[in-house]
Amino acid sequence: MASVFEQSVYQLIVETSTNLPADVRRTITKAREAEDRATRAGLSLSTIAQNIEMAECNVSPICQDTGMPTFIVHTPVGANQIVMKKEIREAIARATKDGKLRTNSVDSLTGANTGDNLGPGTPVIHFEQWERDEIDVRLILKGGGCENKNIQYSLPTEIEGLGKAGRDLDGIRKCVLHAVYQAQGQGCSAGFIGVGIGGDRTTGYELAKQQLFRHIEDVNPIAELAQLEDYILDKANQLGIGTMGFGGNVTLLGCKVGVMNRLPASFFVSVAYNCWAYRRQGVLLDGTSHEIKEWIYESGTGIAMTNEAETPSANEGGEATEKAREVVLQMPLTEEDVRSLKVGDVVILNGEMHTGRDALHKHLMDHDAPLDLNGGVIYHCGPVMLKDEAGWHVKAAGPTTSIREEPYQGDIMKKFGLRAVIGKGGMGPKTLKALQEHGGVYLNAVGGAAQYYAECIKNVNGVDFMEFGIPEAMWHLQVEGFAAIVTMDAHGNSLHADVDKDSKAKLAQFKDPVFA
Repeated sequence: MASVFEQSVYQLIVETSTNLPADVRRTITKAREAEDRATRAGLSLSTIAQNIEMAECNVSPICQDTGMPTFIVHTPVGANQIVMKKEIREAIARATKDGKLRTNSVDSLTGANTGDNLGPGTPVIHFEQWERDEIDVRLILKGGGCENKNIQYSLPTEIEGLGKAGRDLDGIRKCVLHAVYQAQGQGCSAGFIGVGIGGDRTTGYELAKQQLFRHIEDVNPIAELAQLEDYILDKANQLGIGTMGFGGNVTLLGCKVGVMNRLPASFFVSVAYNCWAYRRQGVLLDGTSHEIKEWIYESGTGIAMTNEAETPSANEGGEATEKAREVVLQMPLTEEDVRSLKVGDVVILNGEMHTGRDALHKHLMDHDAPLDLNGGVIYHCGPVMLKDEAGWHVKAAGPTTSIREEPYQGDIMKKFGLRAVIGKGGMGPKTLKALQEHGGVYLNAVGGAAQYYAECIKNVNGVDFMEFGIPEAMWHLQVEGFAAIVTMDAHGNSLHADVDKDSKAKLAQFKDPVFA
C-alpha cells in the first residue's frame, strides 16, 4: 500500500500533467486577446485554450510528451531522503501505468524504452535541506520539443543578426533575443524562457531551469534583471514568429532571469525554453504526516473561450483579409489531392493515418513497411496509450517536432508513396524539395494539443514495431475531422522559411546597444 508521501507525490504528478496553473492560464488568455482570432495564430490559441479545458475535464495529459520529470525537494534536517527518493520513483511508475505520464525513459545506447519512466537519470530529483518542518516538493514536466530548443552561449561571441555580444548586460540581451528567434515554432511557441547568467556549463543550465519555477507575475528583485525581463518580453513579441511559428503578435509569454557567480575565464548565458504547456506545480507537505497542506501555485480552472466561428486567415498580419480555404480529404490521398493544396489551407482529414517518429523513420530507410503506405499520411506523434480488455485507447496524441526527421522524410515519402506528413514546427529544404518533386504536403498541427487531437481518433486499427516502445511504435489510427494547416506545399512554398526570414530581419533591428 502506498505511503502518504507517495500518494501526495502521485497527486502532484497528476495535477502537473493534466491541469495548467492559474498564472499560466491568465497569460494564455492575454495572448488570445492580443491576436486576431481569424488568423492562424488566433486559431491555434483557440485550440490551445480548448485543449487545456479538455485535459482538465478528462484528467489526461495536456501534451502527450510529458517530458523529463524534474523534482526539487526541500526537506527538514533529518528527513530520510533515501526513502523519499524510492517513493517518488514509485509514484512516477504508478502515474505512468495510469496514463498520466508517457513512457519516456529510453536507454541511450540501445534505444529500449523502460516502460515505467524509471532508469539511470530518470526521473531527476534534487534534494535540498532547509530549517523548516514542512516538505516542499516541486515538479516540472518539460517536453523534448522545447528541451531541444534550449541553448547556451559563451561570451564574448558573434551572434547572427545581432553582431558582437560582449561580457555585459547588452551582450546578455542579445543572447536571449537570439534564443527566442532560433526556437521559431519548433518549441511550441508562444513559450516561456528561463535564463541563467554565470555559473559553469552545468549549473548555468540548472539555474535557467530553476527560473521556470518562479511565478509568471512576480517581479525580479534585482532591478537590472527586472528591466531586462521586461525588455525581452516586449522585443521578442516584435519578431513576428507567433504561435506555432505561424506569424503573429505573441511569440513569448514570459521571461525570468537569474544570476550566479562564475569563473573569471568563463561567461555563460544559458536559456531554458519552455512551450506554452507550462506544466509546473508544487505542494507543501506536513513534515510529520506528509499530507498536502497547500498547493504552491494557484490551481487553474477555466480559460476564456469564444463561441465565434474561428477560421484562420490565409494571410497573417494585421486584420484578417481573407478566409482560409477549408478542404476535406479522405485518406489515402492522391497526388491530385495534395497538388491542389497551398500554404494557408486548412485540411480536414478522415480515414486512416499512421504515426511515425525517429525509430520508425530510421528503420524504414533500409526496410519495407509493414503495410501499403501508397497515398498514406504519416503523423509525427508519440501518443500516450492504455490497454484494457477492449484493446488500445489513445489518451493523448499531439504532434512532435518534425525537423528531427529531415534526414529521412523526403526519401521515405518517395520510397513508399506517402502524400502527406503531419507534425509541428515545419521541416527543411530537403523535405520541401521532395514535396515538390514527388507531390506531397506538410501539415502543421497545433503542438501540445494532445487532448484536442485524441478526440479526433475514433479507433486504433493496429500497431507495428512495439519493440520500439509505445511512443516510437507505428500506430494505425482511424480519425475523423482531424484539422491541420498546410505550411509547406507541393509548389515549393514554406511558411516556416518565410517566417524565419522575416523574423531574422526584425531581429537585426535590435543590434544597437541598449544597456550600455
